[in-house]
Amino acid sequence: MLSQKALVIFSGGQDSTTCLLQAIHAYGRENVQAITFEYGQRHAIELERARWIAADLGVPQTVLNLNLIQQITHNALMDDTTDIQTATDGMPNTFVDGRNALFLLYAAIYARSQNIKNIIIGVCETDFSGYPDCRDIFVKSMNVTLNLAMNDSFQIHTPLMYLTKAQTWALADEMGYLDYIREKTHTCYYGVEGGCGECPSCILRERGLAEYLASKNHVSV
Repeated sequence: MLSQKALVIFSGGQDSTTCLLQAIHAYGRENVQAITFEYGQRHAIELERARWIAADLGVPQTVLNLNLIQQITHNALMDDTTDIQTATDGMPNTFVDGRNALFLLYAAIYARSQNIKNIIIGVCETDFSGYPDCRDIFVKSMNVTLNLAMNDSFQIHTPLMYLTKAQTWALADEMGYLDYIREKTHTCYYGVEGGCGECPSCILRERGLAEYLASKNHVSV
């Protein structure tokens, strides 16, 4: 059991909720905080889920408004009139330029004010949509940059970095929260409650769940 404090970048989705639950287990509920960002995302229902889950788990949550990003970039994740598609180069048009860089910067500024050294983000480069700011090399470089920028000693943790979605579901199940994450979290980019089943985020989530449940049932037979 760790004695330090941790700040979880928390969206209310599957991955960040798994990270939040893991942090509570590792650091103790009293040592964990959550930070959530509102940036004009079309799936704003995730903000409602994030608030509910943080309250339900008894974790203090700070919500920051980063809507200013809408003034300088355009993408399908912040424009509900645009169809969600994947370009020929493999990059989905839901990619928000600089989003995770901004999230980590503001999280570090807040963490410094709270004397928190551990920052947790649920990015992954195993089963992911091809976003460059979900890669391990980016997170490591950002960790160095933030420590240099603020002369501090933050440690950015990415517990899901090399897990498949099936393995992330397995982790939730090991903690006893499989049904909780299935029922309480939101992932769909279109903001459809329960998921649309068609957007890249829903496909990754459901494919991973089906894979995990199939392997679990196979083992139990």
